Amino acid sequence: MTKVLYRIGRWCVRNRRKVTLVWVAFAILATVLGRVAGGEASNKFSVPGVESQKAIDVLTERFPSAAGTSAQVVFAATSGTLADPATKTAVDKVVSEIAAQPNVGAVSELRSSADGTIGFVAVSYVKPLADIKTQAFDALDKTVKASESAILTIELGGELPTAATQSPPGGQEVIGLAAAVIVLLIAFGSVVAMGLPIGTALLGLAASIGLITLISAVADINDIATVLATMIGLGVGIDYALFIVTRHRENLRLGMTVEESAGRSIATSGSAVLFAGITVVIAICGLAIAGIPNVTWMGLMSGMTVLVMVAISLTLLPALLGFAGHRIDKVSKRAAKKAAVRAADPTYVARESGWHRWSLHVSKHPVRYLVGGVLVLGTLAAPLFSLRLGMVDNGTKSTEVTTRRAYDLLSNGFGPGFNGPLLLSIELDSGTTVDSLAPLSAAIAKDFDVQSVSPARGNADGTAAIIQVTPKSAPQASQTATLVHRLRDEVIPEATASIPGAHVYVGGQTAVSIDLSDKISGRLPWFIAAVIGLSILLLMMVFRSVAVPIKAAVMNLLSIGSAYGIIVAVFQWGWLKSLIGLHETVPIVSFLPMMMFAILFGLSMDYEVFLLSRIREEYLHRKDSTAAVVEGISATARVITSAALIMICVFGSFILGDEPTIKMFGVGLALAVLIDATIVRTVLVPATMKLLGDWNWWLPGWLDRLLPNLDIEGGVGLPEPEYEPGRGPATSAGAGVLEPALV
Repeated sequence: MTKVLYRIGRWCVRNRRKVTLVWVAFAILATVLGRVAGGEASNKFSVPGVESQKAIDVLTERFPSAAGTSAQVVFAATSGTLADPATKTAVDKVVSEIAAQPNVGAVSELRSSADGTIGFVAVSYVKPLADIKTQAFDALDKTVKASESAILTIELGGELPTAATQSPPGGQEVIGLAAAVIVLLIAFGSVVAMGLPIGTALLGLAASIGLITLISAVADINDIATVLATMIGLGVGIDYALFIVTRHRENLRLGMTVEESAGRSIATSGSAVLFAGITVVIAICGLAIAGIPNVTWMGLMSGMTVLVMVAISLTLLPALLGFAGHRIDKVSKRAAKKAAVRAADPTYVARESGWHRWSLHVSKHPVRYLVGGVLVLGTLAAPLFSLRLGMVDNGTKSTEVTTRRAYDLLSNGFGPGFNGPLLLSIELDSGTTVDSLAPLSAAIAKDFDVQSVSPARGNADGTAAIIQVTPKSAPQASQTATLVHRLRDEVIPEATASIPGAHVYVGGQTAVSIDLSDKISGRLPWFIAAVIGLSILLLMMVFRSVAVPIKAAVMNLLSIGSAYGIIVAVFQWGWLKSLIGLHETVPIVSFLPMMMFAILFGLSMDYEVFLLSRIREEYLHRKDSTAAVVEGISATARVITSAALIMICVFGSFILGDEPTIKMFGVGLALAVLIDATIVRTVLVPATMKLLGDWNWWLPGWLDRLLPNLDIEGGVGLPEPEYEPGRGPATSAGAGVLEPALV
């Protein structure tokens, strides 16, 4: 593989104009085709194989009038009640205008709260949300704004206003990019060297978003998938280019020609990039295990973006390195002088490096740092045991949004459970009538967690019916989930025993959220086991060791568990929530733990391979485990620090958005990378490897013969390097300088 990558790197330098034009044309073509195809984010969310999805399917097939999109118009009397003559006239006027709007199928009668100050009407539309979202909401909003007065407040809630007022996430990546530019400038000390990772990442992102938009024209892909792809794509795109550019600058300072240097950089660091990228893709695409189409598409779109970033790093980047030439390696006189000293004395950097001193210090006190590091991570992970999965709703939004104000009014007027009703879809066999469902409604109404039950309403041909159940507890409350399970397992089976022709399915958005959480919770352990097993196998192939892969898997679990714990403390418990602009505590979004684990597993492979490959190289050379760990960490810590800072900046910038789900990903991913690059890589790794000693590299002979050998960053089989005339290892002042210089 290294030989192939070596030839690809050199070919791209020689044909740099063609390669650059092809990538620019591809990005433009993908963007244009995506726009022409009219691809856009979808709000559809299905969870195959669960009861709430069956309820939706029954409504769609037999009760289309109840399956269409809907809205709620919420009225609040500023003084008196809604029954006062002037207020009633104003409400009736609004209702009649809404009933006359296009695509409105029906408007219910006004339902008022017990004190008469709050009421609402339900608006049913004859077309799906995707077909009428903008025009229907604009008409609704125009009527409401024209009708508000000193005596009447009107707010909009329900499915249609929620979708229409959803601000498209994004834009925060600009802040992350600006921070990445600063980090790269400090690290490289060169505008040209800084510009290459940023430029390749932006072009790769443009191509990826174009492809996602194009695919959205034929598949249901939500906007979170695009945001995640942007977040991950920028992070890995810049980091992959950082590793390759770092190696390229080292090669140039050894005196290699630009073409030779680029070829060897792609063959060595490019091999690690390819390996890490493939593991990211495999892990993220493993989200298909969840069996939830929306989550699967999130993984596929993120995986596709990573593949684009890998391809662009291995082809476009060497082409741009050819354009940059030696301008990429301009350094100050002071840096050149230090490089010359290091060339004469290879131990110079190690003696002066703070990372070298730190690694040596940890290696002298391994038990102390191992116990301390585990205790810190264990403490951070402790809140994980209170994890409660769910989905965010309008109750978590800012009070500046009409859907949040409607949510609060309905909760105050009709109880906290009113915003999350359960909708029972009932299939009726021949001979079973809607009237025969009365015992079912009565049994449900007796449950202590049920506030009200609507009368059963049948469809036109009598083959289906619906019953709306309003819980006493809020949609996100644990009591509501318990109620759903109790209705399904006890109340409904007992009540329908005397109604054999009725097949009841508990649905509604609240039930969908509960089923989604249950399904992911059930499959998450299998997913984690599969990912950990894959990581152990791959690392065994690379490092020919049993202990190193197992240690890496445990470290990954500790760092990711710590990130989970912090997310629970901030979002679910509300600790420091105001610092990130969170208005209310929220449950942890159901698919976040699985998505985060897949993403972080793949990203941690970058640092794992980069660090351990250098440690293994030192061990094979020195045959001294302690010295290998110290030298490996001191040689790579600066690059890992730079890469981690870039990831943290990119991920952390998404915390600035308004969407709680995106905030969760931003906080979780940024903190996980921070923990991984600090406590794990610079404390736990040297401590554990010191304690294991030579056992770090033990591999049974039979297993060694069985496993294929993956050479990462080894450069085995490459021809002798080509040097610039008059330059080479013996004459190059910059030989062996380690980049970046960020400490």
